[in-house]
Amino acid sequence: MEINILGALSLTCGQRSAEVASKRVSTVLTLLALSPGTPIPFDQLVDELWADQPMGNARNALQANVSRLRRLLESVTRTPSDGIVRTVSSGYLLDVPTEAVDVHRFVALASAGAGLVHKDPAEAVEKLERALGLWRGPALMDARDGLRCRVQAAHLEERRLTVYEDLVAAKLAACSERISLPELRQLAADHSERERLTELLMLALYREGRQAEALDVFHGARRRLAAELGLEPGPALHLVYQAILNQDPMLGQPRHVLLYAAPAS
Repeated sequence: MEINILGALSLTCGQRSAEVASKRVSTVLTLLALSPGTPIPFDQLVDELWADQPMGNARNALQANVSRLRRLLESVTRTPSDGIVRTVSSGYLLDVPTEAVDVHRFVALASAGAGLVHKDPAEAVEKLERALGLWRGPALMDARDGLRCRVQAAHLEERRLTVYEDLVAAKLAACSERISLPELRQLAADHSERERLTELLMLALYREGRQAEALDVFHGARRRLAAELGLEPGPALHLVYQAILNQDPMLGQPRHVLLYAAPAS
């Protein structure tokens, strides 16, 4: 069985699949799936489901939602589901391997790819693209009503951007990989606080032989940072600017970066 929470929550087992219609069942499954093999206390689950509306019979209501989840799991796996969602002394536990959950496959691929960016950039590109390919929409999109899921979703979205940055860095290091400059430019503009995106855009433009445009990106980022955050670019961005200005050999020789439109998501 696979549990997918990087987008709309879904379950698959062989040829069988199911989506989860109930918001509360989705929240229970998502919290359990974020930490498979680890008991999630009753009180934590209750707080995630009904923090703004205290209930006198919250434990019974939680049990009813867990029962609905078990029936759903049984319809997909065709096996008794009380062995998948187990009741333990302190709460409930999802008894599946971590790799059964797309979030954990994403994190494993992201970590492996990040460690290979400079050692084996081609292999890094393969792993990082697989990591990003697991995403089908916003993280935990069906379980964002509770605080814990909102915090985890925000953390995963940040990690997704970091993986994208690592992927661009690996493609630049590999020299033979295509980079979507329109996509990179848009992300750098949307996330002006992430200076690494701007650095990578400048480097990608420089490698294409567009030195003046790369320098203009720095000046544009500088204006946005000043206007939006009242900040100056950091030392790393200044160093890239100076290196491009001086055509530092450490940047490599300008080369062609293939331009292509990013596929619509």
